[in-house]
Amino acid sequence: MSGPQRELPRWVDIGLIPLINLLAALIITGLVFLAIGESPLESLGIMLNGAFGYGSGLGYTLFYTTNFIFTGLAFAVALHAGLFNIGAEGQAYLGGLGVALVCLGLGALPMVIIIPLAIAGAALFGAGWAFIPAYLQAKRGSHVVITTIMFNFIASALMIYLLVNVLSPPGSMNPETRTFDPNAHLPLIHDVLAGLGITVARSPLNLAFLWALICAVAVWLLMWHTTLGYQLRVLGANPAAAAYAGMKPQRLIIIAMLISGALSGFLALNEIMGAQNRLLLEFTSGYGFVGIAVALMGRSHPFGIVLAAILFGALYQGGADLSFEKPTITRDMIVVIQGLVILFAGALEHMFRPHIARFFQGSRLKAKEA
Repeated sequence: MSGPQRELPRWVDIGLIPLINLLAALIITGLVFLAIGESPLESLGIMLNGAFGYGSGLGYTLFYTTNFIFTGLAFAVALHAGLFNIGAEGQAYLGGLGVALVCLGLGALPMVIIIPLAIAGAALFGAGWAFIPAYLQAKRGSHVVITTIMFNFIASALMIYLLVNVLSPPGSMNPETRTFDPNAHLPLIHDVLAGLGITVARSPLNLAFLWALICAVAVWLLMWHTTLGYQLRVLGANPAAAAYAGMKPQRLIIIAMLISGALSGFLALNEIMGAQNRLLLEFTSGYGFVGIAVALMGRSHPFGIVLAAILFGALYQGGADLSFEKPTITRDMIVVIQGLVILFAGALEHMFRPHIARFFQGSRLKAKEA
């Protein structure tokens, strides 16, 4: 970072600037709504009510949030090591295969055994799919952006083949597996709370949400409270310095990508084991790519990622309600809103930063002169 940016208070860097970027996106969105004859304030109210105003809507918001936490954390871990892992979609796809193999093959086992095995399956298959791009980057110099994008397409083709020719039930025309046994369904939050005497609205929100929060804490501990996390951050900041200090960049690249791939694979727990209860095509639904914006908006910090994930979860759920209430605002318009948030949070992230930096520099100079 340049000098002025480095002088910004932390609360400005991780709080104020993302908020300004979000407000800018909302202002542009409001102008789009005005252009089609809709009230921006009314539309925003519908979105907020759809995302947080009733129990089922909140459940769906947190369900989508879970996916974005996993993919945001996955991208952030790699980014701290100086790697752009664009392959979360493919790694989540293969994580789904790992979850499905556990649930299909071991569905008769007790749930308390299946859940840890499914977590392990998601992590191993997701990390395994990330290993080859990591190895090629570390040992052969192949750029990880190119290889992970390629592996997204390979994962998609592989899953189509497996679901059509190997895993679909005999006689079925649908490219999906059979429904998992009840023991292999991840418990839904409303069912868990009902067992405790607490009644909440039904939604697909499941225990994967709690696992996502645990992963966020684990990533925070790893990156800022362990030697490995320090080494990964040094590698991302200055690879030459990392090598000079005796660290092993090739080893660290592979480790960072393995952790990133495992986190991506966990998305399948929420979608496959928690909601769909079977393996099917395109369950990733672009969550891996949105996770990039989530990580950037959250400054690659787990706490910021959780907040950004809630925002995007609200956009997904509130946008669905908005397109239902306002037929003139189609689903494509909701995608435009999401795209604007991604644009200002990612590509235009530094648009306001120099002005804010000059403002705070000027404030400090005035304080010193006084």
